[in-house]
Amino acid sequence: MPVAAPDAIALAATELGELARFDEPLGPFTTYKVGGRADLFVNVVKPADLHRVAAACRSSGLPVLIVGRGSNLLVADRGFGGIAVSLAEMANGIEINRDHSIVRAGSAVLLPVLSRRLASAGLTGFEWAVGVPGSIGGAVRMNAGGHGSDLSESLIDVSVFDLAASADRTLRADQLGLRFRGSDLRATTVVISARLQLAPGDPEAAHRELVKIVAWRRANQPGGQNAGSVFVNPIPHELSAGQLIDEVGLRGVRYGSATVSDKHANFIQADQGGSADDVRALMELVREQVATATGHVLRSEIRLIGFEEPSS
Repeated sequence: MPVAAPDAIALAATELGELARFDEPLGPFTTYKVGGRADLFVNVVKPADLHRVAAACRSSGLPVLIVGRGSNLLVADRGFGGIAVSLAEMANGIEINRDHSIVRAGSAVLLPVLSRRLASAGLTGFEWAVGVPGSIGGAVRMNAGGHGSDLSESLIDVSVFDLAASADRTLRADQLGLRFRGSDLRATTVVISARLQLAPGDPEAAHRELVKIVAWRRANQPGGQNAGSVFVNPIPHELSAGQLIDEVGLRGVRYGSATVSDKHANFIQADQGGSADDVRALMELVREQVATATGHVLRSEIRLIGFEEPSS
């Protein structure tokens, strides 16, 4: 069942024409593999398609969701009442300028893929990203990071498309409001590509670093249906969310089809065929119990789409 007004869906569909896909399941586009459907879905393959999405948003008033690779996305079981957009087929290129140690990567490029490509090219400073299962676009939006670094360390600027203005823009890194696991980018700002400044280095040494990071991730973090760390560390580099969750004794706790990981307490696993609403409910249970016991109010790293705000 659509969750947006049928008239609005019809208006948007008229603008989108053959691009529109109706009632599209979004779970398969996320690493949680659970959740509801989008009223409309568009797979963007050329810049002109974005102008049509912008026109559809203006005419219908529907919200837009840039899906990306879905590695930090949880869509409520009731779905998303708007237009979901994927750039996977348009923004997937990598251009490396070895003379200046600069790379331009499309927003759909996976971070581990880019990390390995750069290491092979003898460019260093992006090894940390080999274990982060997201895309460049998502990394810009949340200033992704790990192992003592983050995207802001190498980001020069980003090319974006503003759906509200139906226009392209280039934004410098210092215009993005980048902070620990966050930025000021609006939902209507679509990241098309990013330029990164790296440093020349030894490919073999970079490869050894990649192997070490991947081994650490496999030893310390679970696989399966999850979106990585659920909560932002309340005091970066000093106090971790996982430590607080462990202290409260919530490791392994289950709510319906969702479980706090036995391997890492800041990961929540979804059962195959499970419920996004169960994942969200378990997140709230963890947040409330940690706040009550420790006074720390954990902030979500996960983009929560289509959920009602907690009553408390």
